[in-house]
Amino acid sequence: MTIQRVASKWAKTKILLKNKGLVSYVPSTRQYSLEALEDMLGTHTLVYIKPDRGTYGMGVMSVEQLHSQNDDADETTTTSYKLRYEQKTEIFTSLESLHKTLSTLFQGQTYLIQQGIHLLSHKGNPFDLRVLTQKSPSGQWVSTGIIGRVAANNKIITNHHSGGMVQHYKPLMTEHMTAEEAENIRRELNTLGVNVAAQLQKSYPNLKEIGLDIAIDKSWNIWILEVNTKPALFPFKKFFKDPSIYKQVKKYATAYGRNLSTKKKANKTG
Repeated sequence: MTIQRVASKWAKTKILLKNKGLVSYVPSTRQYSLEALEDMLGTHTLVYIKPDRGTYGMGVMSVEQLHSQNDDADETTTTSYKLRYEQKTEIFTSLESLHKTLSTLFQGQTYLIQQGIHLLSHKGNPFDLRVLTQKSPSGQWVSTGIIGRVAANNKIITNHHSGGMVQHYKPLMTEHMTAEEAENIRRELNTLGVNVAAQLQKSYPNLKEIGLDIAIDKSWNIWILEVNTKPALFPFKKFFKDPSIYKQVKKYATAYGRNLSTKKKANKTG
């Protein structure tokens, strides 16, 4: 049984934008160019720059526009740009010099530039959410789990492979809102996962599962950062004491043909 995977973030973004009900959840996103960099920083003080194809947050960078007031009679301001990637920070005084460095870092890959979202935080570190949505054995889309991912110190991305820490949804969210408000957002996220999967399935009929990377900003707006069509399932087994959560995840995954075996096959010789 074939499970369809879609590598291009740009292709998936364009499909989501065809659905009027999803447009408000998608941050402004463009293919990277110097013109796009200038336009986006003219509208947003923070942008993220990410490879069109890639996993585990590899290659993701952020650029923040900074303004400082000069000590002169006219009280003029100076604009600079803070680039963060991996655990490095560089400051640039012009877009041209920033663009030159970015182009070197791209190493010939196609990149996207996306409106930056100021995430909610846990103990001073930003966090986002992963919504897992799967095709059930009866053929219906079902959101089967939500986890929180807290960035490691001095990191701009949250996933486990980059040192991020997996946390339960409710404790993270109730640091910022009531339990009832967090539950309302959970319900909206579950519905959003189903709607995104259904929209993508129109173009990719053999899609069976998605992992929706979600940002919640400080006004509690919901943003789709990206959609992964080969989401990691192990966090729902490893980090949850309630075995029923992973039991359903595994049941659905097995039904649509995903191999969950962790055993390495012995190499045959001769």
